[in-house]
Amino acid sequence: MGFIPDEGKALPPPGIVNRNSFWLGGVGWCTAMLHNAINHRPPLKSGVHRQVLLTTIGWFLGYHLSKYENYMECQTGPGHEGVHQTPPGGFCSKRKKDFCRDRRAVHSRALKFCSPVMKRETT
Repeated sequence: MGFIPDEGKALPPPGIVNRNSFWLGGVGWCTAMLHNAINHRPPLKSGVHRQVLLTTIGWFLGYHLSKYENYMECQTGPGHEGVHQTPPGGFCSKRKKDFCRDRRAVHSRALKFCSPVMKRETT
């Protein structure tokens, strides 16, 4: 979505379940139910695909509305100057993951809690 400038893309994303997504998803579902009722169809049983589609569209729009709301709050809110800028090191961790070292640490912790018989079997 092109509503947020590049500097706003550094903000952390909102939660997937937020009030805007929930509200607009419910509005989409109610719209499908109202359309079924106007056309004299059983509201819950007919048009299930349309209900799911309109709920999903509402959820998607609510998520992106929350992102835009967070960006505008960052721009205009008091005490939020510079929050939208990326940190100096970026969001990636500096340390490279080492699977062997992590496995040895877990194994040594597990040996502390083993019985003496189990320690003799493993060594």
